[in-house]
Amino acid sequence: MDQPAEEGTMNDDGALALHGKLWLTMNGRHLGGPDRVALLASIAEHGSITQAAKAVKMSYKAAWDAVETMNNLAGEPLVERLAGGRGGGGTRLTARGTRLVQNFRQLEAAHRLFIAQLGRQQPGLLDAALADDFQLMRTMTMKTSARNQFFGTVEAVTAGAVNDEVVLSIVGGQRIVAIVTHASTQSLGLAPGAAAFALVKASSIIVAVDGDASRLSARNRLAGRIARVQTGAVNSDVTIALPGGGTIGATVTRDSEERLELTEGMAATALFKASSVILGVG
Repeated sequence: MDQPAEEGTMNDDGALALHGKLWLTMNGRHLGGPDRVALLASIAEHGSITQAAKAVKMSYKAAWDAVETMNNLAGEPLVERLAGGRGGGGTRLTARGTRLVQNFRQLEAAHRLFIAQLGRQQPGLLDAALADDFQLMRTMTMKTSARNQFFGTVEAVTAGAVNDEVVLSIVGGQRIVAIVTHASTQSLGLAPGAAAFALVKASSIIVAVDGDASRLSARNRLAGRIARVQTGAVNSDVTIALPGGGTIGATVTRDSEERLELTEGMAATALFKASSVILGVG
């Protein structure tokens, strides 16, 4: 059956186009979308759920399951059986079912018009907005063992003979500094304005409190407040909430947790070396 979905897609020429799907819910449950409404319309046309199911390429069982679900959610029958007779019986839509199909078709037409108008507004704006979201979605679905993943924009690149220093601006206006080889900078296309993501293992994070960060040489210092402390037998997981909605996780020893008296709400700084940062692009 159709599932609620709405998406942006790429045209053949590489430009983004806006698409959408309309569906109805009843008490928070999926009542019907294009596929289920197509089944109802097919029942109205054929007068037989067997023929209707074949027409919409659905199994007989799946068709009846859908009909019964819609009947239950609607609180009244949308489809009813006809008693046998000269015509051999069959199925038909009730007045409520017929009205639902008609109203859904009107809503679909209005929805298509809305999507078309939205797609025509301010040419280029849609491409830029959805391109950012596609980049974010690709980053979110990336599988990696690094607990901390930050998406941002390259702010500056300082070239060196062997290694380069790359500054990445992330959520909340904070910055992450990474040291990568000059060859990596070129192959990844790291330049000011380029989108990139940074990976940092939780085991590479040092947690500092009460101004301790000022006496450490770690280049990256992300300040925030402790949002969660999960104590383990040997190590503890510490999550620090950063300005702007981001978080960073650290793995510390249980002794360190107790010695620093880490508790939720207290100010803390996550420190890590620039050499501990892995940069990547989508």
